[in-house]
Amino acid sequence: MLSLHLQPIFKARGIEKPFSFLVKAGFNYNTAHRLIKGIPSVFRLDHIEQLCKVLVCEPNDLLVWTPNKNEMLTENHPLRALQRTDNDNNIKELLSTTPLKELKSFTDNLSNLS
Repeated sequence: MLSLHLQPIFKARGIEKPFSFLVKAGFNYNTAHRLIKGIPSVFRLDHIEQLCKVLVCEPNDLLVWTPNKNEMLTENHPLRALQRTDNDNNIKELLSTTPLKELKSFTDNLSNLS
């Protein structure tokens, strides 16, 4: 089953108030609520594009695939790329506990990437 995967993105981006963030990004209240709860009745392409723009991600980042109990897919099936593991990295917490010397190295490496 495909479902939305927004909470980990909000957490990774340090977005503490996802509802306010989405409303400020142009989503109406009802759509923002449904996106956060992961229960959109319709997932429109313009919503996918808008989410990707404001969250600086790609469409595959927005979705997670969880196989149904009796569902058997081959190991190399493309949907398997959308399976997620619980990676509970909180960037603010990580940065606050990283020694200053390592932060300098991290920011240098990050600058080289962009």
